[in-house]
Amino acid sequence: MLPGSRTEDEVFSIPQCSLAQADVEGFLHELRGVHEAFRDCFARREPREQFFGYMVGQFSALERKSIEPMALQVDGGNVRAMQRLLSDVVWDEVQMRRTYHRLLHDDLGDADGVLIFDESGFPKKGRESVGVARQYCGTLGKVENCQVGVFAAYASRHGYAFVDKRLFLPEPWFTEAYAARRTKCKVPEDLTFHTKPQLAVEILRGIHQEAMLAFKYIVADCLYGNSPEFIEAAEQCGGKIYFVSIPSETRCWLQGPVTQPKRYRYKGEERAKRVVRQTEKAPLSVAVLAKGIHDCFWYRRKVSEGTKGPIEYEFTKRQVMLCKESLPYKAVWLVMKRTLGENPTYSYYISNAPVSTRLRVFVWLSGLRWAIEQCFEETKMELGMDHYEIRKYPGWQHHMLTCMLAHFFLWHVKIRLGKKSTSAYSVAAEDVA
Repeated sequence: MLPGSRTEDEVFSIPQCSLAQADVEGFLHELRGVHEAFRDCFARREPREQFFGYMVGQFSALERKSIEPMALQVDGGNVRAMQRLLSDVVWDEVQMRRTYHRLLHDDLGDADGVLIFDESGFPKKGRESVGVARQYCGTLGKVENCQVGVFAAYASRHGYAFVDKRLFLPEPWFTEAYAARRTKCKVPEDLTFHTKPQLAVEILRGIHQEAMLAFKYIVADCLYGNSPEFIEAAEQCGGKIYFVSIPSETRCWLQGPVTQPKRYRYKGEERAKRVVRQTEKAPLSVAVLAKGIHDCFWYRRKVSEGTKGPIEYEFTKRQVMLCKESLPYKAVWLVMKRTLGENPTYSYYISNAPVSTRLRVFVWLSGLRWAIEQCFEETKMELGMDHYEIRKYPGWQHHMLTCMLAHFFLWHVKIRLGKKSTSAYSVAAEDVA
């Protein structure tokens, strides 16, 4: 269930994705129509039909939506053919993404749209699947054997859906010890190690350069907010407003300090650098700054409607100068959030929003990450996003892409119907099988 509206004067609210069984009469016909938009992404008819069958299987009521049960469930399904489709058949993924983004823009696009970045873990028992390693798995909340993907979602007043994805390959996967495994998993030879923020930068730049999908805001958690590369990429998008979490130890000044040149000698050469004047105050951590703000400057705001009533936090904001390598780095908004009660827990965000930005906008942005979390929950619970049994790199990419398309398709049906539905999200098996 999606949270209710954030605040009475929020920028916009995001609707729920819920469909009744009666809403999807003629479901196969509708799915076939959207499927036709991607026909040129396959060189032959057989993989094109298996692609359609795979998506049909994702909408079925099967408990386990891996290849074998889905292939046996749908008309014309073939286990080996479906396996080849995901792991061996060449897809025109560039054209497929462009077509998908065009459809996404047609149904959900909005000038005030939001791009949201997050990662998700997929637990795996074996060691042979591409990118698998002992690493932090957010799904389990601990370090475990898993794969991790970096995802971007799009949210607007019309709905929410995935936009793009990247598989994170841990650094050991690029060592000589993993050479045979890379070959077996069909990892592209020109692929190099990228951190999760670097993968997010790839996605962000690709969406911006494609110029297909309108958006105004960029939202991400601390992993990306703590990355200078990600912040720089967001600023290079031109006119976009980012709102990202940062660690509590991030240092800043409430007023930018005065710097002065300092000359010194290094290896016999005279050099110069800029330093903060000694009479200036030392930078504070955002945690120290937040705890020093008087209670009268914290504003209580509702961020969602929970099952036991309104969920509220207290917020405040300050214009600060970030510190990097002991020097003033960047002027930003620092937004602080804390829980209610005697021993509050604090969260911190930075944004390049205009100086005139009101607190209500930041309160609204602080609650938007639920949209990508909802994408993960719905796609895993209803469409088998985490049910795959695929080891190869192309297979992971193709499976995730079909999950993205399947999830968006439900939004397409809902928007085409032009009415609100109050019943469950999932679609019964008899509608698609």
